[in-house]
Amino acid sequence: MSLKATSPSTLEEGARRGTAPDAVPRLRPAGAGDRQEGSLLLLVAAFVLLFCLLPLLRLFAEVFAAGPAEGLEIARALFENRFARQAVVNTLEAGLLATLVSILLGGGLALAIGLTDLRAKALLTFLALLPLLIPAQIAALAWLELVGPSSFLWQLPGLDYPAGSRNPLYGREGIVLLMGVEHAPMVFLTVRAGLRALPDELIEAARAAGARPLRLTFGIVLPLLRPALLAGGALAFVSAIGNFGVPALLGIPGRYTMLTTFIYQRLNGFGPSVLGEVALLAALLAAIAAVGLAVQAAAARRGKLSLERGGRALQPFALGRRRWRVEATVWGLLILIGVLPLLALLNSSVAQALGVPVTPDTATLRHFGDVLANQITARAFVNSTLLAGLAAVSCVLVSVPLAYLAVVRNRSLARLLTLISDAPYALPGIVLSIACILLYLRPLPLLEVGLYGSFWILAVAYLGRFLALALRPAISGVEQLDPRLEEAAQIAGAGGWRRLRDIVLPLAAPPAAAGGMLVFMAAFNELTVSALLWSAGNETLGVVIFALYDEGNSNAAAAVSVLTVIVTLAIAAAATLFARWTEMPRGVLPWQT
Repeated sequence: MSLKATSPSTLEEGARRGTAPDAVPRLRPAGAGDRQEGSLLLLVAAFVLLFCLLPLLRLFAEVFAAGPAEGLEIARALFENRFARQAVVNTLEAGLLATLVSILLGGGLALAIGLTDLRAKALLTFLALLPLLIPAQIAALAWLELVGPSSFLWQLPGLDYPAGSRNPLYGREGIVLLMGVEHAPMVFLTVRAGLRALPDELIEAARAAGARPLRLTFGIVLPLLRPALLAGGALAFVSAIGNFGVPALLGIPGRYTMLTTFIYQRLNGFGPSVLGEVALLAALLAAIAAVGLAVQAAAARRGKLSLERGGRALQPFALGRRRWRVEATVWGLLILIGVLPLLALLNSSVAQALGVPVTPDTATLRHFGDVLANQITARAFVNSTLLAGLAAVSCVLVSVPLAYLAVVRNRSLARLLTLISDAPYALPGIVLSIACILLYLRPLPLLEVGLYGSFWILAVAYLGRFLALALRPAISGVEQLDPRLEEAAQIAGAGGWRRLRDIVLPLAAPPAAAGGMLVFMAAFNELTVSALLWSAGNETLGVVIFALYDEGNSNAAAAVSVLTVIVTLAIAAAATLFARWTEMPRGVLPWQT
């Protein structure tokens, strides 16, 4: 009889008695399961080491490969380059200011939605996390259209765009604002998690003592949430210093250069001759990010210790007569940062030309037809779909056995591999791009096949970049597994491959599939990694949108952006329905309430 036909109760009975029942297959020789498990671990380790660790090792090897003397000379030349120094200063300045915006916006929204009795919380949560679903380059383009001369806002009575003035978002202030808005959902998520862990007994005791909601919030809730705010802020900072889309669209025209755009301009302008220089810059960017990640990890540990005694769920504060005012403020803010920019993007995509007001008579779908008929754009849609699909399927196939080995089998190597897989996703994408260029610039040994300048270097980078995004949902699914079932199957003689197929996969499949959807959404709109790795014939959607806007064709760029947003939101809706249908654990999808 196959293991699938054996009931869980039969397996549990076999585990309890220490012997296999008659319905269970004959025990395998000792060590057979371990050998299968070992081979599975070797395959997973090979994937993680090849795609996640090896490129980063190559990057840091390049920094020291030239020797101390030449390395110091490169560092000295960079230090004396005022543009490089200014890029470092700008990166730290914009990153810190954007983090402050993210903390205020994301933390404020999390408190308003999580602490009070606002209505329609599920929809409010989705709108608060909407900037997380919209790629940086599309968000930047949407905001530029919102405040630019062709915006529908200037058609309102009494408003007129100042003739001859440049877009106010160009430069530092615009970059700080947009990165702050884009990364606010990270703070929102960490603060929401902290709110869910708050001990309700402490709040009830303060309420019984006569403390009002405002005093409770500032006197008790916020001090307890300080680690969550710090952890979310650290994540927002790391994302801000590694952001490429916003600094590229707003900083290059505004002459405000950050490290990501400086590396991009240097490599595009001078080619492989400056690889040593950009490798050092990428390592510097990675070091700054590592500091932020260390702060995030320390804050997360501190927050876990301070909130681990959480009891009942926190009861929301009743706003009473003030609820409609708070709701109006929250809805207005979310519509401003999430909905209006997308409407402005749609408005630009159907405008006849730049600056022409959109009316029922002037609206046109010509730009959509043009971009779909354009060979480069059509190829970019195909390339992005193939890359996103390959990354989603591959990462899911690897993440499930890795989660199983790390969580259920408690293999120390597997736990280490989960940490390694986090690095390419946590570090700025441009760091991974430089690492892949260094690793694959020359043909592969023995095979004599070159990946640089091909479709496959993008695929390799995506596999390393997005594995961590698929791994977390897979771990959530594996954690649901009753250990007795797995132990009983092992006693019954089922090897590692069969236990994975018949016991682990059925439970882990729904969360893992949701993780695959997250990977597809992220990879479909990717720009930060692709900006340095794409080549003629291997364009991606993010690259095409950036190129169209850079050449002045903002209407066509808006049309491509609208199409990609539609695809992204459709996948998010499908993932939400799938999560409800499969009764997936809360938190697998970030916007689940």
